[in-house]
Amino acid sequence: MVEKSEANQFEFVKLDTLVAEKIDAPRYSYWKSVSRKFFSNKIAILMLIVLVIVLGFSFIQPLFSQYDFMDVDGINDFSKRYNWPSLENWFGTDANGHSLFDAVWAGARTSISIGLIATIITTVVGVIVGAIWGSSKKVDRFMIEVYNVISNVPTLLIVIVLSYAFGAGFWNLLLAMCATSWLGTAHFIRVQVMILRDREFNLASRCLGTPLHRLILKNILPYLISVIVTDVSRSLPGFISYEVFLSFLGVGLSTNVPSLGRLISKYTVNMSNYPYLFWIPVLVLAIVTISLYIVGQTLADASDPRTHM
Repeated sequence: MVEKSEANQFEFVKLDTLVAEKIDAPRYSYWKSVSRKFFSNKIAILMLIVLVIVLGFSFIQPLFSQYDFMDVDGINDFSKRYNWPSLENWFGTDANGHSLFDAVWAGARTSISIGLIATIITTVVGVIVGAIWGSSKKVDRFMIEVYNVISNVPTLLIVIVLSYAFGAGFWNLLLAMCATSWLGTAHFIRVQVMILRDREFNLASRCLGTPLHRLILKNILPYLISVIVTDVSRSLPGFISYEVFLSFLGVGLSTNVPSLGRLISKYTVNMSNYPYLFWIPVLVLAIVTISLYIVGQTLADASDPRTHM
């Protein structure tokens, strides 16, 4: 058997410029990776479905029920009063013969709306102020003193005092809740910005003359998406709990506005005789806050690029 010569053992391949430009590494899409990571968690998917159902009932059902929280005249038919949950009345009826099902979703709409709007305001203001705070040493010296003064006063106490000062009302309560709450978010973002601003790529950008606003928007904030989502996932259930607690005390909202806190406060006297009037609003509140927290935390983990490895 004749061995091949070295010249015959190799074959020259022609250079293909088009093939040479192709990248063998798979394409990476940040948001596709986020969605893939999020939907791989079965508990998060279940909580998301529950949350969508709750939000649907909260914002759609009251449009058809026309529930009036201040209607104390009730129904003349006494047989419709204090009916326990059944197929006809899913959550039962109260002393006035009103459906608790209508009352709960009307109250949930108010509580969720306040928590959602307060979270958006607090997050937007907190992120903007925190980004400037962490990037400027002059602003830092002033804001740190403001933070040290306000952070030593309990937030709930500030909200209660401001609620009394502003008076009852939906927007007055929002103003009281957001007046100082953004400061905690701003301080949280300030710490994250200070960690990132001295990284090598930011030092190089500053040496090349990159403006401060572009440095913040392009080089720092995109890295803080998971951190911001984590803060939102904590703030949203927290604001809903604030509203419920204040409404339970009779502070903040007007007396004619239903909320989960108002319902819990109203039906506390029925805990022994008709416990469903008290515990069903409490259960709906628990479902809302827990589902929001789990979905938010899972989304925060999924939005962290380090989990996409």
